[in-house]
Amino acid sequence: MKKKVKKAAGYAAEAAAMLALLFLFYAYQTHGLLPTGEQAAPGLDATSLSGESVDLAKRSAPATLVYFFAPWCGVCAASSGNIEQLRKLRNESELDILMVALDWQTRAEVQDYVDRHDITVPVLLGDSTISEDWNVYAFPTYYMLDSKHRIARRDLGYSTLVGLWWRSTWID
Repeated sequence: MKKKVKKAAGYAAEAAAMLALLFLFYAYQTHGLLPTGEQAAPGLDATSLSGESVDLAKRSAPATLVYFFAPWCGVCAASSGNIEQLRKLRNESELDILMVALDWQTRAEVQDYVDRHDITVPVLLGDSTISEDWNVYAFPTYYMLDSKHRIARRDLGYSTLVGLWWRSTWID
């Protein structure tokens, strides 16, 4: 019996160490993102791929997902479907979703990405100023904003549909 308890304790210690390492890696990976809290997110005023002018300050929803991607990014390609599925789970009156293309060369390159991944949410054509204002240094990066456009959650890298749904729920 003591061997089983000792073995279980060893597994628990290994699991705790792995979780601690994952937490430290996550903290390091996201340390450069904009902080969460009471400060409003930076402005975001850009032209959409369809030619419409979009100003984040003029949009109102209980929550907003601002998802930054690059057309050449494989992880972005893998997570784009999750963004589309999230749109199906959360309607526009509950969650505003904006995708912002960064690090692109031509408008056609962004359009090709949108077509390949059947993206229906608004796609904005971002630039280096937007990238700097939002501290986007890796792709994909996303910020979840509350109704006052304050950063409630932020992350980077691949996120599952469940992860996106979870982060977009219960925003004050």
